[in-house]
Amino acid sequence: MSGTDTTLAQDEQVTLIDDVLASAPIEEGKLGHRTVLSVGSARVVVLAFPRGHHMREHRSHHPLLLQALDGLVRVTADGQTYDVRPGGLLYLPNARPHSVEALEPSRVTLTPIGV
Repeated sequence: MSGTDTTLAQDEQVTLIDDVLASAPIEEGKLGHRTVLSVGSARVVVLAFPRGHHMREHRSHHPLLLQALDGLVRVTADGQTYDVRPGGLLYLPNARPHSVEALEPSRVTLTPIGV
């Protein structure tokens, strides 16, 4: 699979994505995003943040899993601040207002649940 492809797999097919980081390079001055897997009701998106990029408070229509792949992101939700580092995993319930700030150049996977 090339770094720019979205993998659309069938429910009964084993699917490997060799390098999700390569699919979403960090570009200065803009948020990058790439859907790396879409199968059935599951979708995995890689978001690529340059240092200092801030997503203002917003809501999702579904619960979310956010996992840091590299860098450091700060997520604010429910009046709490969570620093998510590589290997860290954050669950955000449905429609929970949250904001995200990249304290370093960072990439995270975003997995909506129940889409």
